Amino acid sequence: MSSILYPANPEELRSTLHWAASPGRSVELFGAQSKRLMAGPITPATVRISTVEMNRILQYEPRDLTISVEAGIRYADLSRELARNGQMIPLAGPYSADATMGGIVASNTSESRRRGYGTARDVVIGMEFATLEGKLVRSGGMVVKNVAGLDMAKLMIGSFGTLAAIATLNFKLLPIPTVARTLLCQFEELKPAVAACQAVMKAGLTPLAADILNPVLSIQFGAKGFLLALQFGGNQAVIERSTREVATLCSDLGQVRSLAPDDEGRFWTTVAQFTPKHLEKFRDGVVVRISTPLSECGEALETVEGGGHALAASGIVRAWFTRADAATRWLNASVQRGWKGVVEFAGEDVDRNRMTLWPAPGGDFEIMKGVKKMFDPDNLLNNKRLYGLL
Repeated sequence: MSSILYPANPEELRSTLHWAASPGRSVELFGAQSKRLMAGPITPATVRISTVEMNRILQYEPRDLTISVEAGIRYADLSRELARNGQMIPLAGPYSADATMGGIVASNTSESRRRGYGTARDVVIGMEFATLEGKLVRSGGMVVKNVAGLDMAKLMIGSFGTLAAIATLNFKLLPIPTVARTLLCQFEELKPAVAACQAVMKAGLTPLAADILNPVLSIQFGAKGFLLALQFGGNQAVIERSTREVATLCSDLGQVRSLAPDDEGRFWTTVAQFTPKHLEKFRDGVVVRISTPLSECGEALETVEGGGHALAASGIVRAWFTRADAATRWLNASVQRGWKGVVEFAGEDVDRNRMTLWPAPGGDFEIMKGVKKMFDPDNLLNNKRLYGLL
């Protein structure tokens, strides 16, 4: 395997990438490699480039709720710094503790609180990226309402480094809620859990997260049946009102309890660790993610035989499998029902080159291929990392 190059700043990243690609050498681009089991296979490359030495905070304006960082800064380090001012970037998905901010954005990682805070597309307000042609391109800025050039930056979000190398990122920051509370509602069947979640939304309550765990996962928390986990954030009055109304809405359908602050933190940490723990235990394991209309989210979760988890207010369902063939069958059946899906993660012993990771990419895939050809016409950069297709 070739040695790894570590550029120390955006200019070095630009020149290193251009030097590598000029004679047509293949390039593997990554940060801390926390996403190596995600999406498409890692194709052997002539040149390997890591951004982990690019880890500076470039500009931080706490009062303006903005920050600019180099792509290699780790999420955990940045989060600790922001917490000093009661601020955050809510992208604490699987493997985020070890991930770089560039990797999180390039993989479009999100978390249960995407219901309240959105995804990377909602908090990235600008970036600088290096192209194979040897250019540093700036998009967006340091102003939250600045929309100039944002479309170019959005191309990089979720691209898995197949288009260019993210050098710097500008984020809109969010305040850490003064008070947060998680309510767990336990149900014997799935339909009452879905009905309770829908009732909460129709009542005008605004949970940051609204997750449903099936029995295979809820047992980890000492619960039987299905768990609806609702997290609320705000001032004390908002929390008390939300707690009262959830208790009223859900008491006829199931049991409701409030988690103590320490238990709340452990609960959501465990949820974020479902995938890492599963793939650590099952080297042949696979995680499939599908997207559905909100009205069909419960129906999709019902088809999961193993561990299943729904972001019930976002239409995202994940299923954990111990074998690749079972994951493929469920993914294909889901696509046939009109839902969109991908193999999100696969274990160490899974040959992703032999799997169809994205069975139905959709009508805009031709546009995606055109964008790839514009940035990387010879398929030199992170080849096949976009779910084996680009």
